[in-house]
Amino acid sequence: MIIAIDGPSGSGKSTVAKELAKRLGFACLDTGAMYRAVTYRGLQMGFDLASIADLDAPEAPQDVREALVKVANDEPIAFEYDEFGQPIKVEIGGQDVTRQIRTKEVDSTVSVVSACSDIRTALVAQQRVIGAASDTIIEGRDIGTVVFPNAELKVFLTASAEARAHRRVLQNAERGVGDTDEQATLELMKYRDKYDSSRANSPLSQAEDAILVDSTDMTFEEVVERIIELAQERM
Repeated sequence: MIIAIDGPSGSGKSTVAKELAKRLGFACLDTGAMYRAVTYRGLQMGFDLASIADLDAPEAPQDVREALVKVANDEPIAFEYDEFGQPIKVEIGGQDVTRQIRTKEVDSTVSVVSACSDIRTALVAQQRVIGAASDTIIEGRDIGTVVFPNAELKVFLTASAEARAHRRVLQNAERGVGDTDEQATLELMKYRDKYDSSRANSPLSQAEDAILVDSTDMTFEEVVERIIELAQERM
């Protein structure tokens, strides 16, 4: 069984997916971490990703695009899981990047990388292989619309930009990595919402058969219980 959870940045997809996987005994795949890993490698290679608006545009630096597409195709992304199927380590090309992919620099540039058509093609292929291997909860922005359009359960998890920014700041503070400026985080959320929803390749959108879960006024436990209820109906 595939449970697809889509939604905007900061909606809590990763945290909710991990808890659902633990309670349901499913594997959990954080597709956002995969795009973050490629983004981190680009920054590590010295590319000024913040200056690029669209990697698919004719004016985009082709050396940067080609290098990042090569990373997505040639440097496999692997997850290490605990006994509950929880992802606890992310590697790309054998390098542990678990903490590095949660930095402010990656936050502000991952949308550009994730919008690149050839990078998406490479990573979607990996996602389909991983997801088809077992009962899996997969979260991202185009899981129910592109990656697994036939998923047995599709959820579109969202919340107000203000609620998402507040939660992200608390999460970053707890992790000890990432931006903790709430106003700056809110502005970034709004920018990513607009960018992700309007990009030409696999834009963020709610699948026609997805169930909307707005967590603005819901507790974490209420969100988890609601999705478990939906999953049990389909089981």
